[in-house]
Amino acid sequence: MKRRDFIKFTAAGSTLSCISPRFSAAESAQNWRTYRLSYHINLPAKGATAQLWLPLPKTASGWQQASKVEYIGEADVNHTIDDTDASYYHASWQDGKTRQCIVSCLVRTADRSVAATSLASSKKTPLPKDVQIFLQPSQHIPLDGIVLDTAREATKGAHTPLEKARAIYEWVVENSFRDPKTQGCGLGDIKSMLEMGNLGGKCADISSLFVGLARASGIPAREVFGIRAAESKLFKSLGKGGGDVTRAQHCRAEFYLAGHGWVPVDPADVRKAVLEEQLALNDPKIAALRAKLFGYWEMNWVAFNHARDFSLKPQAASNPINFLMYPYAELEGTPREQLVPDQFIYRIAAEELAA
Repeated sequence: MKRRDFIKFTAAGSTLSCISPRFSAAESAQNWRTYRLSYHINLPAKGATAQLWLPLPKTASGWQQASKVEYIGEADVNHTIDDTDASYYHASWQDGKTRQCIVSCLVRTADRSVAATSLASSKKTPLPKDVQIFLQPSQHIPLDGIVLDTAREATKGAHTPLEKARAIYEWVVENSFRDPKTQGCGLGDIKSMLEMGNLGGKCADISSLFVGLARASGIPAREVFGIRAAESKLFKSLGKGGGDVTRAQHCRAEFYLAGHGWVPVDPADVRKAVLEEQLALNDPKIAALRAKLFGYWEMNWVAFNHARDFSLKPQAASNPINFLMYPYAELEGTPREQLVPDQFIYRIAAEELAA
C-alpha cells in the first residue's frame, strides 16, 4: 500500500461502519454510551521484521462491554490475544510488506458508581484467589521499606479496610500533585517517588501510589489503564479534546472490598482538575469532585486493562513491559518511541455513536 493510498484509507477508516455491536439486549440503552475506537498505524518500512501490539477494551460486568474487533491491512500475522490481565491486538510483518493498518472496535460504557452506604455495610468474606494476586508486590510496586512505612503513616487511626482505603485516597490527594513536565502518563515508580520526596507526576504515578499504599496496608488494589473517549460533564480538563485521542491516555485505580467487590477511585483526576482548572484544593468545586471520585468513574473513558509488569505474546524483546496503555511496536527487536506518535507513527480516534 502506497503512502497516498494510505491517506485515503485512513480517512475512510474514521467512518468504518462494518462493525456490528453485539451487546446484551438486557441492558438499558439510556444509561450506556457507545464509542468506536480506531488505531491508525503507519510503521516505517525499514528493517527485516516488525511487530505491533495495541491495547483493546475488555468487558467488565455492569459498566463496560467490548465487541468485535475489525482489522484492515496487509500484515503477515494479525489476531486478537485475550489474556487474563489484558486484551490486545498483535500484528507482524516481514521485509517488504506494507506496515500500515487500521484496527477498530466498538465499546459501550456506563458511569460506574458505588454508594458509600453499600460500602459501609459490606460483610467480611474470604478474598477470591483471583483477587489475592493484587496484594502482591511487583517490579514497580514494592510493598516493603519506605512504601510500607508511608502506608502505616497514611492509615494511622484507620481500622477497617474501608477506613484505610479512604485514608490512603485522602493522603494521596493531599500529598501528590500533577506535574505537567512529566512525560506521557508517568512511570508509576512509587519507590523512587517516595525516596526522592517528590510526589509529582501524572496519572500512572498518582494511581500507582494509591495502589502501592493500599496493597502495603493489606487491601487488594490495581491500576486500570485506558483512554478518554468523550468530553466530561464534571470538568473540561477531564475529557478528550476533539475526535483525536492520540494523547488522551488516562490511568485510574480501584481497590477490592470483601463482601462488595472492586471499588473505583481516581485521585489523579482530582489533582489534574486542581492544576488545569486553576482551582485550589480547598475550593468547593474541587472538594465536591474529591468526594465524588472515591467510588465513582465517569465513563467518558474506555478501560483497557490492569496488566502491570507483564509479558506480551508473542515474545517481545522488552518483556516484561511496564504497562500496555499506548500502542507498542518493535522493529527488528528495537522498541519504537511510543510516547512520540509522529515518529512511531500512530493516530487514535474516538467517535461516540448514537444509541
